[in-house]
Amino acid sequence: MINVGFIGAGNMGYAIMKGIAGSSMNDKIRLHAFDVYAPILDRLDEFSAVKCGSAAEVVEKCGYVFLAIKPQQLDEVLDEIAGTVTKDTVIVSICAGITDEYIASKTVEGAKVVLVMPNTPLLLGEGATALSRSDSVSDEEFELVCSIFGSCGEYAVIAKDKMKEIIAINGSSPAFIYLYAQAFVDYAKSVGIGEDVAKTLFAKSLVGSAKMITDSGKTIDELITMVSSKGGTTIAGLEKLREGKLSETVEECCKACTKRAYELSK
Repeated sequence: MINVGFIGAGNMGYAIMKGIAGSSMNDKIRLHAFDVYAPILDRLDEFSAVKCGSAAEVVEKCGYVFLAIKPQQLDEVLDEIAGTVTKDTVIVSICAGITDEYIASKTVEGAKVVLVMPNTPLLLGEGATALSRSDSVSDEEFELVCSIFGSCGEYAVIAKDKMKEIIAINGSSPAFIYLYAQAFVDYAKSVGIGEDVAKTLFAKSLVGSAKMITDSGKTIDELITMVSSKGGTTIAGLEKLREGKLSETVEECCKACTKRAYELSK
């Protein structure tokens, strides 16, 4: 049995544990968890997770330790667990902007660290996760971590030096998409279309459009052309989006997201 522990049992930690519990890995993984807000651990009963009394206890009991916390909480947690982390502990960090070198400097030299940028759709088993690893992590250890995130959706392995840049693409992008969606729903309400109807139809359009991107074999430009009849309604709308410099705004959004990730890493 492989002992896998979570320091932090909020939405992201819960989503990952749910993915493990609902997958074929459940038979070989024993879940452990600690959260400073003790009542949150009660919902982990459905996973038969072992409730720990401290972050250090999680590390003592587990070979794989997930830091499912916010970057602002990291230093306090690393200070607490530094004495219990060994060279064999695999630390899986979802903290945006934090490097494996930084975690090693706070725990043990050459620490085994897997850097992860997941997103909240993991809660529905539809997550999109980017991963990278330090050189000290073995292929077998990394494969297990990748399999865990594969149980919650899709994952991709990327270069370690791109973990900050990827945040805008998959980590923060759900919030950007929700803001975009809200504008369409607000328009629908303004012209007398019910909010529930608008949300259902627009959400399904998002799901279908995403599937077209991944499964149609066509480029994004080709997909835009498929929807756009010459002189039609779509062209009229696209012209306004281009006048409003949508592409440039998205680029600035991504740059701001990445800039903040670098600030958090200092």
